[in-house]
Amino acid sequence: MKTGRIIRSLSGYYDIQISSGEVQRTRARGEFRKSGQKPLVGDFVDFESENDEGLIWKIHPRENVLVRPPIANIDVAVIVTALKEPDFAPNLLDRQLVALAAARVTPLIYFTKSDLLTESEYIHATEVLNRYLKIGYTTILPSINNTNNNFFELRSELRGKVAVFMGQTGAGKSTLLNHLSPELGLETGVVSKALSRGKHTTRQVTLIQVDDALIADTPGFSSYEVFDFPVEQLADYFPEFVAVRQNCRFRGCLHLNEPGCAVKESLTLGAIAQSRYNSYKAFYDLIKSQKPRYKTDNRNI
Repeated sequence: MKTGRIIRSLSGYYDIQISSGEVQRTRARGEFRKSGQKPLVGDFVDFESENDEGLIWKIHPRENVLVRPPIANIDVAVIVTALKEPDFAPNLLDRQLVALAAARVTPLIYFTKSDLLTESEYIHATEVLNRYLKIGYTTILPSINNTNNNFFELRSELRGKVAVFMGQTGAGKSTLLNHLSPELGLETGVVSKALSRGKHTTRQVTLIQVDDALIADTPGFSSYEVFDFPVEQLADYFPEFVAVRQNCRFRGCLHLNEPGCAVKESLTLGAIAQSRYNSYKAFYDLIKSQKPRYKTDNRNI
C-alpha cells in the first residue's frame, strides 16, 4: 500500500504523486461511489498500484475543501485584486476573504495593476494595503515602477505550499501566473481548450509544480458566490470583529442595531474600517435573503 497526493483527475482516473515525485495513475474503488464519497485533487490517499494501474483504497481526512473548484487541502489562496481596470472593489475582496475563512483556507491578497495608478492613487492604495495588514492578512502591493521584488516575495510565500489563485475577470490572474511560470500558462491554455467543448463541461483541476509550490491550474473560481453558513456565523469571519466582540453588552450581538455594541464603537473610533462594516451589513442582508441550500458534497471524509 502506498500513500500520495492526487494532483490530477480526469474521466474517472486519478494521478497520484508520491514522495519520490513519481506520478502513478489510479481509479477509485466502487465503494466510494456507493457511499457518496469522491476523491478530490489535493487529497492524500492510500492506494495500490501494479503495471501502471492502481486503485485508491482510502481518502485521508481533509484539512479543508473548496467546492468550486473541487480541491482539498489548500495551504493558501492568492486573491488577485485589481486596483484599476477594473477599479478596486472592497466588497468583492471582502466577500472572497469571508468565503475562504468559512472554508478554513488562508488567504493572501495580491494587488495588481499598480503601474496604472497616479501617485495620489498609489498613496490611497497603500492605505488600503495597510487596512488589510492591520487586520492580519498577508498582503502584497507591487511598487509603481518595479514589480520584480514582489514576485520574489510571492514565490517566497508560496514555497512548499499548495496554492489556488482567484480573482475577477481582468484582475490579471493569468498574467501573474504566467510570470510565475511560463509552463503553467501553457498548461492553463491547453487544459482550458480541451475542456471548452461544451457549455456545461465539468471543470477539471490540476496541481502543477512551480518552483517549490504546487499551484492549482483551474479555469475558474466561484466558491464565494454563495455564503453557505448561518447568518449568526458571519461575524466569525471578520477578524477585527472577533477581536472586540467580547466587549459587546449582549451575548449574541449581531453588531447591527444593538446598544452597547463594541464593534459599532470601534467603527466610530476608526479602529474598524467603514468599508469593512459596509461589507458585513451587505453580506448579512444577502445571507438573510438566500434560499436554503442543501449540501450534497462530502466535506469531512
